[in-house]
Amino acid sequence: MLRVLSCMSLEHDVRLVVLAALLCLVSCASAMMLLKRAHRADGFARWIWLAAAGISGGFGIWATHFVAMLAYEAAQVLGYDPSRTLASLAISIVTTFLAVAVATLLAGRSAYVMAGLLFGLGVSTMHFVGMTAIEFPGEILWDVHLVWSAILFAVLFSVAGFAAVRHGRWGARRLASAASFLALGIVSMHFTSMGGVTMTPVADPPLPSNLLSPALMVIVIVATATSLLFSVLAAALFASRTETATLATNARFRHLVQGVSDYAIYLLDPAGFVTNWNVGAQRLKGYVDREIVGRNFALFYSEEDRRARAPEQALETALLTGKFETNGWRYRKDGTRFWASVVIDPIYDEHKLHIGFAKITRDCTEATDSAARLLDVTNNLSIALNTMGHGIALFDANEKLILHNELFREIIAFPPSLNIVGRSFHSLCYERFKTDQTGSTNADGLYALHRALFMAPGGGETAREVANGRNIRTVHRPTGDGSFVMTLEDITDRVHAEAKIRHLARHDALTGLANRHQFAERLDAAIDSVSGLEKVAAICIDLDEFKEINDRYGHAMGDKVLYELAGRMQRLVGENEAVGRFGGDEFVAFKRFLEDKDLEDFIGRLFRALNERIVIDTTEILPGASIGVSIYPLDAPDREKLLNNADMAMYRSKAQPDQRISFYEAAMDEAARERRAIGRDLNVALDEKQFFLVYQVQKCARTRKTTGYEVLLRWRHPRRGLISPATFIPIAEECGLISAIGDWVLEEGCREAAQWNLGHKIAVNLSPLQLGDVALVDKVRSVLLRTGLSPSRLELEVTESAIIGDKGRALHILRQIRAMGVTIAIDDFGTGYSSLETLRAFPFDKIKLDRSFVQDFDGRQSRAFIRAIVALGNSLDVTILAEGAETEDQLDVLVAEGCDEVQGFLFGRPCPISELADLSLDRPALTAGNRPRPETGMRNA
Repeated sequence: MLRVLSCMSLEHDVRLVVLAALLCLVSCASAMMLLKRAHRADGFARWIWLAAAGISGGFGIWATHFVAMLAYEAAQVLGYDPSRTLASLAISIVTTFLAVAVATLLAGRSAYVMAGLLFGLGVSTMHFVGMTAIEFPGEILWDVHLVWSAILFAVLFSVAGFAAVRHGRWGARRLASAASFLALGIVSMHFTSMGGVTMTPVADPPLPSNLLSPALMVIVIVATATSLLFSVLAAALFASRTETATLATNARFRHLVQGVSDYAIYLLDPAGFVTNWNVGAQRLKGYVDREIVGRNFALFYSEEDRRARAPEQALETALLTGKFETNGWRYRKDGTRFWASVVIDPIYDEHKLHIGFAKITRDCTEATDSAARLLDVTNNLSIALNTMGHGIALFDANEKLILHNELFREIIAFPPSLNIVGRSFHSLCYERFKTDQTGSTNADGLYALHRALFMAPGGGETAREVANGRNIRTVHRPTGDGSFVMTLEDITDRVHAEAKIRHLARHDALTGLANRHQFAERLDAAIDSVSGLEKVAAICIDLDEFKEINDRYGHAMGDKVLYELAGRMQRLVGENEAVGRFGGDEFVAFKRFLEDKDLEDFIGRLFRALNERIVIDTTEILPGASIGVSIYPLDAPDREKLLNNADMAMYRSKAQPDQRISFYEAAMDEAARERRAIGRDLNVALDEKQFFLVYQVQKCARTRKTTGYEVLLRWRHPRRGLISPATFIPIAEECGLISAIGDWVLEEGCREAAQWNLGHKIAVNLSPLQLGDVALVDKVRSVLLRTGLSPSRLELEVTESAIIGDKGRALHILRQIRAMGVTIAIDDFGTGYSSLETLRAFPFDKIKLDRSFVQDFDGRQSRAFIRAIVALGNSLDVTILAEGAETEDQLDVLVAEGCDEVQGFLFGRPCPISELADLSLDRPALTAGNRPRPETGMRNA
């Protein structure tokens, strides 16, 4: 050590030593600064900075060596060998470059150890090669121990220097420490090795001719080193400042990115792994940076998307097209999802090399929901507008159309190709008339009309028929801000319907004739216009057998018949004449006339029109009508009485088939009043128990044994006495009381019969109204249960006319009743027009021959008919009962013809239950002297 110290103090120029030390320190500092730049750079830039560090540091260290050698005064240096000098320079530069490269590229302890070892050995090698370049008259001897010590010092201090900046710690103090250790290693190596040098002079040694002058070396080395070092330091300083500014900018940008909380902004490496993470990404995705950095961004996708390689395809698209944009579902850490707007951009370095991706994700769930809600509202508004029954349009304060539905366009008849939004109301008026087929050009008038409406404080409305035949109701309503709403309603159907209603209010719907209301008005007008000897005839018309037409051909055919007859009558009416229809098959007419022949002519025309043959769809129908006539003022003082009297006259014609036209007579009033009085009394007769039953016996024709009794109804009026059933039964049917009366007869007859001990049957007649009652089956069942009468003792009699009304339903009801055990008889057989058809349709238990055949035994036709019916009954196994047997001769004929049972006054008059005991015993027929007088019309029809 003393040898080294003495060498430094005694054998060197202290000034040059200090200069060499400063040069060494600056060189090492520049190398460390450039190493810092290289450590922070990437790619080719890193190698540039490493080369700069090797060159500047290596040259500065080499310059330090030669400046220090110039300070050595122990020997007379004559010069330096150029090749060896340059070799030492190259060694210094290369080894310095290798050292900083290893320190940059390797990681961990091996980096700074190997870098220090390379640097220390390189500096030592440079020193000893440089010593061989010295030319002086003598030879150089080395102390081996000091040489190895010098090398060790160089390596140890170099390792310490590189260790000072390990792990990328590049602070100023660290850089100063590293530069100091490196400089200390170089200086200690140099002076330790120089302390081990012994130079022995030799007389006249051979010297090369191309030596480098020491003085020149000092100037060149110092100047070059100083320029190079200061250039490098300036470059490093400028780069440092640029880096500082860049870092500041990056920091501000990073703070900006990190501070953005509404967007997830993060970087991906080329493989899609997350490399950084901002606050917005943490808020949106739920991951903090330590949880997500280093993981693949595919975890934000659904499993289905990952199987479809959606993440990889997104990166491929971004790399191929320069950008990838999409919208879709993305998933958070907690598994919830959100609708995201995603943008991925590829990132390139300064050399255009792909280094990763920038990904920006925005949560659009709320915006998407809002857009969806807005779309729904818009769609709903469109649906609401286009499903409205009105055309609607909204105009702004400048009268510009801003909204409308399709019905608005359709009603005004704008062509679909015409864009009307944004058009002024005035221009639309011109467009309206441009498409108007009438060629009208009154657009200004139309505009003025509507403008007066929508400028009014409360708006207004108008209705008009336009050229295309539509009736349009237009309503204008201001909104308060200068704009207004216009609604158009196509009221064409309503107008037509109202016209039709007005027509129907005065006309018959089927025939188009005047209805009751219009006919009354016209008849009143005709009566009021009568003057002098003029008269007005009211004519009531009722079609004959119209019900049979409906039953046989159907109601549709019946309507056609009515329509045809109405047309005939309408075509024949002339001045002061009119026809109408009150409903059903009831027509009316009137004629204002002066001469009776005029009335006769009008009635004749009507009669012929109503009786001419009708051919409809190859079906021939021969109609007919009953006509009643009443004349004002002879028969009635006013319209109502006049029509009533004509109606009564018409019923006279109905009752007398040979008299089809009847004129009113005063006696008709008395008969009508009598019927109305009986009708009123019938309403209370049942409640006041004015009805009672009588029974007419039915006998076996051969043995004359009693087989049963027919139940007959009687009415004992408190004032009028006994009233014939022929009188009150038709009135009861007209008043709708026949069903209630018939129900009472059925129950009372069963109740009384149930008290007999003889077991005879009772026969009860059913009216057509009862047979049409769907509840009849239940009524019969209930009566039998309440009274206790056996069903086999009850026989129900029905007429052919009762069945024909609704044949299907009537026969269905009869089948259900017969299934209970009740027997069914057809009454008045032979008087209907389809008796045999009725027998074929239903298995009756008994046939009751009408009394008219028994009373007409003198005619061969009647006896032949009876014989035929008996034969028919025998073949069908049906009992034949003949009504109206009043004499023994008649009974003998009936027995001879084979009748099973008979009924008539021959066996006694109908009597009440109190007298029934005498009639229940079998006894000989009454003689002519004590035979009762016949009664007619006493049965309950």
